Amino acid sequence: MAAAPEFVHVACPKCLAQNRVDARRVHEAPKCGRCETLLLDDSIVELDDASFDAFVSRTSVPVLVDFWAPWCGPCRQMAPEFAKAARGLKGRARLAKVNTDLSQALAGRFGIRSIPTLLLLKEGREAGRATGVRPAEDLQEWAASA
Repeated sequence: MAAAPEFVHVACPKCLAQNRVDARRVHEAPKCGRCETLLLDDSIVELDDASFDAFVSRTSVPVLVDFWAPWCGPCRQMAPEFAKAARGLKGRARLAKVNTDLSQALAGRFGIRSIPTLLLLKEGREAGRATGVRPAEDLQEWAASA
């Protein structure tokens, strides 16, 4: 059995600085060393073509990304479940949203053909993909298993 890591890396959702956080203290509301923004709270990070790679590559906890669009009915249905999952995964994962209308290059890079599409990223690499509306409990279980 592998030992738990001593530290996790988390990109700041505001300034994108990489922060090293003691793994035993992730539930103690760590803040960015540069700008003091909370790192592992239950907020959902808005990412785009410019910020996606910097955020994902600097974050070692699982990142669950919802590719969506404002005009999409199922995406709007998914939003409260995604927010509920973010609250349940506080301190264990980061949840992010990518508006495919505004980030078409990113959607193309990941081959997003229908929305909502969810990507589970671990250590910057795709660990899973799902399409359609999912309940918060399924999202939490999926992200926690990464």
